[in-house]
Amino acid sequence: MRNMIEVQQKLLPDLIDVLRKRYMLLQSISHLQPIGRRALAQALQTTERILRAEVDLLKESGLIHVSPIGMSTTEEGARILEEMESIAGELFGLTDLARQLEQALHIQEVIVVPGDADEADWVKQELGAVGARLLRQHVQDNDVIAVTGGSTVASVADHLTPSPLFRTVQFVPARGGLGEKVELQANTLASSMAARTGGTYRLLHVPDRLSPDAFQSLIAEPQIAEVLSIVSRARIVVHGIGDALTMAARRKYSEGELAQLNEDGAVSEAFGYYFDAQGEIVHRMPTIGLQLDDVKKADVVFSIAGGTSKAKAIISFAKQTCQNVLITDEGAARAILSEIR
Repeated sequence: MRNMIEVQQKLLPDLIDVLRKRYMLLQSISHLQPIGRRALAQALQTTERILRAEVDLLKESGLIHVSPIGMSTTEEGARILEEMESIAGELFGLTDLARQLEQALHIQEVIVVPGDADEADWVKQELGAVGARLLRQHVQDNDVIAVTGGSTVASVADHLTPSPLFRTVQFVPARGGLGEKVELQANTLASSMAARTGGTYRLLHVPDRLSPDAFQSLIAEPQIAEVLSIVSRARIVVHGIGDALTMAARRKYSEGELAQLNEDGAVSEAFGYYFDAQGEIVHRMPTIGLQLDDVKKADVVFSIAGGTSKAKAIISFAKQTCQNVLITDEGAARAILSEIR
């Protein structure tokens, strides 16, 4: 494969670029379907005029179907995407990027998908598709799978399907709720994953941020204590990685608290812990749910985060050395390597 790619690049240097552009276009239509041309142009940050010729070519090739409600992939288009998935990494240099990240971040397995989640929403869906595929590969009978909230983990739920593999699996929220969109809460995603796969779930009805008194009171409640005992035994953890100040703002931290986090050099957030660029904990909020020590005991920890803006946060959390798998995108991967160099 590598020799073939090198020959193609010498004889037809533009071939890979053209193939990559059309592959990503077909991929975006697949994730966003049905979608109109104008909406697709906005999603890809291009113009309808530039997009028209490429869309017409995909239509003529029988890879997409165009109807009054928008464009969607045909069976042939879906087949092409499936066949391309196994070679896209080598073809577009993503496999090399992943290997470099594995060495630089000391992570056992890194998977890099094309694109940049900061620039195109469909990339987040691709991250979710990979996360769902890997979850199916790693799940075992009677597993407890703990999941955090957020849009990236939600995209994993979107790509799960019924399977006998999950019949004895229990999904649990890794933490309480932020009080924002209910569809992105850990409770909602745990129940959604169970419903989509045929597994079971337990819920954790507590806020994400608590006062010390409320924290002590709630963990003493028998029902909450029971769920927490299950959560702490999670063999698989699926979580996102947040930018520290962004996550603190979402939790309604005061201006003084935000200023203190900034002064302390907080870069990343995960599981209610805030880490600086060296991976040291600079702040820990009282939160009911999975603790960092529990995460480190899990057999499989999937970190899913993409977008150039997440590069520093990904580097920061990687220094905790508790993740087995990092699923990220090309934008973040290149920014991470640039930051490290």
